[in-house]
Amino acid sequence: MPSSLFTPLTLRGITLKNRLVVSPMCQYSSEDGFANDWHLVHLGSRAVGGAGLVLTEAAAVSPEGRITPDDLGIWKAEHVPFLRRITAFIEAQGAVPGIQLAHAGRKASHASPWKGGAEVAAAAGGWPTVAPSARPFAPDETAPLALDEAGIKKVVADFRAAAERALEAGFKVVELHAAHGYLLHEFLSPLSNQRTDRYGGSFENRIRLLVEVTEATRAVWPAELPLLVRISATDWTEGGWTADDSVALAAVLKTKGVDLLDCSTGGNVPRADIPVGPNYQVPFAARIRQETGLPTGAVGLITEPEQAAAIIENGEADLVLLARELLRDPHFPLRAAHELGADVAWPDQYVRAKPRPAAK
Repeated sequence: MPSSLFTPLTLRGITLKNRLVVSPMCQYSSEDGFANDWHLVHLGSRAVGGAGLVLTEAAAVSPEGRITPDDLGIWKAEHVPFLRRITAFIEAQGAVPGIQLAHAGRKASHASPWKGGAEVAAAAGGWPTVAPSARPFAPDETAPLALDEAGIKKVVADFRAAAERALEAGFKVVELHAAHGYLLHEFLSPLSNQRTDRYGGSFENRIRLLVEVTEATRAVWPAELPLLVRISATDWTEGGWTADDSVALAAVLKTKGVDLLDCSTGGNVPRADIPVGPNYQVPFAARIRQETGLPTGAVGLITEPEQAAAIIENGEADLVLLARELLRDPHFPLRAAHELGADVAWPDQYVRAKPRPAAK
């Protein structure tokens, strides 16, 4: 029997040819939010390499929602045409194009990593950041502006409009970014959300913004297309968001039309004690899947074909998302199929290099 890593998965009206996903990875290569040839080649080569679903990096739903001035964006109609070129190429390779919609919150207005990563001052082109509360991510950074209700309504409207543009651009999957200390995660966690209104305090209040964004997105995202949410399943910090919270959130999101929860962790505090190692985040995906019945995706230090296959075969997750390993090897899915004894289609242009089936 072929590895279950290479069995199809159907979410609503979309069928992925396998369970391997290109995880969103910021490229910091845009000007004014526009995609360009770098994005076409970066994402297109992973589709050529055999991934079932190719997710873009975090695409900012507003200019102030960018992590850096170099982030990809989808806040205006002018962004759509080049994105449509990318989605068409991805689909031509038999993969499904997806986009991650994001707002960086208090972690916005920073330089790209290879430009130092520091907070960008207003004089150097930076902009005011927003958050649930006026608490900076790091003690030496400028405090963000606490969003008022009008600002919150704008965030919801920005996500909704971005989803409409994503559909126009040809994407078949949308993922809402509620992880890694960005705005939606900031509202979820008591470490960053000190509000006393209906968006703060209780669990129900802290998840309210994510629920509203989910409902607004689902309202414009076609019923036959999947909606994913990425969360940080724990803050790894006392007093923060927990695995129990994530299970409870998953149960709510399941009723709101979310089709899969992409389970990462951390990112909301600068120095969390994270036990990094192979599969270190997989148990969160497994628990959420088991306790809620909501399909999940596993991500984080998954680097070997047999390791990825075991996650699917053991019922720990429904998808495996790869990031750095796909930077090292864009053709990981084709190599994994060979090593696991699965006979998958190669691009016609590459068939001459397809290896013979591995010896049993």
